[in-house]
Amino acid sequence: MTLRIATRGSPLALAQAREVAARLAAAHGPRDGASEILVLKTTGDRILDRPLSEAGGKGLFTKEIEEALIDGRADIAVHSAKDVPTWLPDGLVLSAVLEREDVRDAFVSRIAGCLEELPAGAMVGTASLRRQALVRRLRPDLKVVSLRGNVQTRLSKLEAGEVQATLLALAGLKRLGAAHAATALFDPEAFPPALGQGAIAIETRADDAATNRLVAAIDHPPTAAALACERAFLAVLDGSCRTPIAGHARIRDGVLAFRGLVLSPDGQTAFEAEACGAPSEAEAIGRRAGEDIIGRAGEEFLEALRAAT
Repeated sequence: MTLRIATRGSPLALAQAREVAARLAAAHGPRDGASEILVLKTTGDRILDRPLSEAGGKGLFTKEIEEALIDGRADIAVHSAKDVPTWLPDGLVLSAVLEREDVRDAFVSRIAGCLEELPAGAMVGTASLRRQALVRRLRPDLKVVSLRGNVQTRLSKLEAGEVQATLLALAGLKRLGAAHAATALFDPEAFPPALGQGAIAIETRADDAATNRLVAAIDHPPTAAALACERAFLAVLDGSCRTPIAGHARIRDGVLAFRGLVLSPDGQTAFEAEACGAPSEAEAIGRRAGEDIIGRAGEEFLEALRAAT
């Protein structure tokens, strides 16, 4: 059986799909681990003239790919974990997660060595509401604008002078062999990542036992536990790309520790929560942190955020 791997067609998405293909081949050999890549164009790839929050959310990057899974054109879907909607279509599951790359965000600029060195009024381009809010929190004197497109497109717009700086996931730059493009790296304590950032998620049909058996061999349990925690936090807060939410779970000395953050779009109001426990309790840890924030921030604050964005 040749596994059909569905993915978006961006250079980064293709690099991630090829990594999954290579790991399957390494785990099962060239016969049982054989695969082919099915490239699909998603609605999110087509809509470039406005923020995703206005177009319908980050599910726009997975809709067509998930449809290919459901109708049997594909056996596996490969996603950047941070792009996967909080709730999956009936019958689909996240069956494996590859070992996580570096979660940090990269600062990229040709006029400053770091965010702090940008001159007042400089234009920072990013489509991420999380990054926008964090930049405004640290540097309210900067002008933050939406900048859509794949990694290469955003770097090209930076070179063309459309913005003076942009922010990109270091994991994506590494997978593209472009880590050298980073001018500086943010401390994840001061500039926490997107939930799921740095992880590659594999989605399959829940009832496809043969494929799920093959995929299980390349799952990385510590990353899977961290992602389960982060997605549980997101689910409690009803999070989407319409809300500035950040967070990071990691396992150290057998303990899963999570820190989550919800911000107002201007970055001036923020609620933070921390929780920890056994990796086997990952989802409960994420839910506890989300409920803690709701208890202090209140549903009205979160509803106001959704309405504002």
